[in-house]
Amino acid sequence: MLAELERVNKVLDILFERYVHECFTDEPFRVLVSTILSQRTTDANTHAATKRLLSEYPSAHELAMADVAHVEELIRAAGMFRIKARRLIEVAHILVSEYGGKVPDSEEGLLSLPGVGRKTANCVLAYGFGRDVIAVDTHVHRISNRLGIVHSSTPEQTEGQLMERVQRRYWRCYNIVFVRFGQTICRPTRPRCGVCPVESMCPSSTHH
Repeated sequence: MLAELERVNKVLDILFERYVHECFTDEPFRVLVSTILSQRTTDANTHAATKRLLSEYPSAHELAMADVAHVEELIRAAGMFRIKARRLIEVAHILVSEYGGKVPDSEEGLLSLPGVGRKTANCVLAYGFGRDVIAVDTHVHRISNRLGIVHSSTPEQTEGQLMERVQRRYWRCYNIVFVRFGQTICRPTRPRCGVCPVESMCPSSTHH
């Protein structure tokens, strides 16, 4: 067990050194909007849509008053723009009516918002409020299993196992590191094991 924990820590030390030098914190409303827009699209499209939307509606108060057709046009790059536009305006209305225009800083409050699941809630808590939580998305779930850090079948199981097995100092930036690693090297298909910095410690490596 001790040897396995040492392996996990070594893997994470290498990946964190390579992929993150500072774990950012941003304005909670921006993180919430960006994470909702990020569903089923690329980082580039998310960034473009977030920038366009918040340049015109930088607060919940302003977004709550927005014309849905105009919001759809602003976020078109993110895909599913009709669904996302209505959801964002609905969320903004709730933030204004129930939270004074502020984003709630609790898991319970965030999960009560339409379209907000555990990943989105944890992204807001981690990157909007600086909390030590682990946001589990497809990259985190897939790669944590591939590396043998967890043995799980659902993102919820992955989150629980990571919190048990990974040192707290890794939690907040875990998602950032694994997304970058998953996009560049540990891809869903045809992973680039030959250039992977932790290949020698990976039980799934195609180069063993």
